[in-house]
Amino acid sequence: MIVAAKASPASQAAPAPVTSALDLIGHTPVLELTGMFDCGPCRLFTKLESANPGGSIKDRIARTMIEAAEADGRLKPGGVIIEATAGNTGLGLAQVGILKGYRLVLVVPDKMAREKIQHLRGLGVDVRITRSDVGKGHPDYYQDIAQRLADDTPGAVYMNQFSNPANPQAHETFTGPELFEQLDGDIDAVVVGVGSGGTLTGLGRFFRKVSPKTEMVLADPVGSVLEPLINRNEKVEAGSWIVEGIGEDFVPDNCDLSLVKKGDAYAVTDRESVQAARDLLSKAGVLGGSSSGTLLAAALRYCRAQTEPKRVVTFVCDSGNKYLSKVFNDHWLADQGLTERKITGALRDLVARNAQQGGAETVAPDDTLDTAYKRMRTADVSQLPVLDDGRLIGLLDESDLLAAVEGGPERFGNRVATAMVAKLNTLQASEPLDELIPIFERDEVAIILEGREFVGLITRVDLINHLRRS
Repeated sequence: MIVAAKASPASQAAPAPVTSALDLIGHTPVLELTGMFDCGPCRLFTKLESANPGGSIKDRIARTMIEAAEADGRLKPGGVIIEATAGNTGLGLAQVGILKGYRLVLVVPDKMAREKIQHLRGLGVDVRITRSDVGKGHPDYYQDIAQRLADDTPGAVYMNQFSNPANPQAHETFTGPELFEQLDGDIDAVVVGVGSGGTLTGLGRFFRKVSPKTEMVLADPVGSVLEPLINRNEKVEAGSWIVEGIGEDFVPDNCDLSLVKKGDAYAVTDRESVQAARDLLSKAGVLGGSSSGTLLAAALRYCRAQTEPKRVVTFVCDSGNKYLSKVFNDHWLADQGLTERKITGALRDLVARNAQQGGAETVAPDDTLDTAYKRMRTADVSQLPVLDDGRLIGLLDESDLLAAVEGGPERFGNRVATAMVAKLNTLQASEPLDELIPIFERDEVAIILEGREFVGLITRVDLINHLRRS
C-alpha cells in the first residue's frame, strides 16, 4: 500500500508558477533568529532579501526606478541604463532591465567582490571598474564617471539611486507593508544599513505612518561618516572598510537621518561584520553577505541593550555566494588582517598560508605538472612548495612550469621533480623582517622554516599587506 507523504506547511503555501522573473521580486520570507543567538530579552527576525531573483534587496528599487523612468518618458525602448553601483543595485538593474530589452553600463568601484562582477558580465552588462579610494568630486569617483557617461551617451538614463525618489518609494510602498503584514503589525525596531539611503527612508516613512512606536536603527561600518553624525552630530573624514554596499563618505539625498534617534546608530567593525556573517551561516544556515553581517551584529547589540522585550527585525541584504572569495575565504581575511593572529615582530607574522595549520597549497615530487598547474590556478598562487613526506625538497613557480611545458602539451604529464628548483635559500620563522630585503632584491620568494619544518612562503605582496595593516 502506498501512503502519500504529508505535505509540509511550506509546500502547502507554495506560490503558483509565474511567467517572468520580475514577478519573483519581493514577498521574501522572514526567519526568526531568537533561539540561535543571544538576543537579550528581545525576539529577533530577519527578512531574507537574498531570496529575490537577483539575490538582493536591490531588485526592489531596480524595478521601481526603471518603471518610473519608463512612465515619465526618460527611458524609451532600446535605451541605455547607466548606474554607479557597489554591485547589487547594478545586478538588480540588469535583472530587470535586460528582461525589458535595455542595455546596461555600470560603473563599479574596484573593491567589489569578483563574483558580483562575473555575475554582471554573465548578464551581458558593460562593466567599468574604477577606483574605490577617491571621494566625490574626484574625476575617478564612480558616481561622477556614471554621470559623465550618461551625459555623453544618446538615449541613456543615469538612474542615480542616491537621489532617485523611486528608490525609497519601493520600500515605502512594498517592503514596509510586506514586513508589517508578516510580523502581524507588531514591530518595535527595524535595523538597516545605508548605502543609498532608500531602505532607511522608505521604511522610516512607512512605519512613521502606520506604527509610530517602531524605531529605525542604523548599522554603519566603522569608517563611514553616518554613525558619528547621528550619535554625536560630528562630521568626520571618511575612512575605509571592506563591507560592501553600506556605509558612506557623504549623506545621500535619499537618506533621511532624522528617522534615527541619537544613540540608535551602531558602528560595526569589519571584524564584527565578518564574524556575524559567518555565524549567520553556521548557526542559522543562512548564507548572507558582508552587509548582512553588519546588520546582524548591530541588531544583536541593540537587542542585548534592551531592558524589556521587543520585537526587532533586520535583513539579509544579499546572498553570501557573492562573497565566497572574501568573507568566507580564510586566506583573504588573513591578508586583510581580520583574523586573530599573535604578532611577534618576526617573519612568521607575514606567512599568510601557514603549512603547519594546513593552509599552504603544495605538491609532491611525483605529482604531474598538470596537477601543479591546476593547484596554482585554484589557489591563485604563483609558486608551490614541493614536499616529500612533509619535508621541503623544492619549489615550483610559474617560470619553472612554463619552461618545462614549452615543448608541447604532453609535457604536462611530466613529474614535478623534473621542473622544480631544489637549491633553496631559506629563512627561520623567528628572524626579523629585515632579512626579507636581500631575498626580494634577488627576485626570489622567501621560504620560511621552523627548524627543519616548512612553515610557508612570503612574497612581496605579503610584506605590503603587513605594512598596510601596521
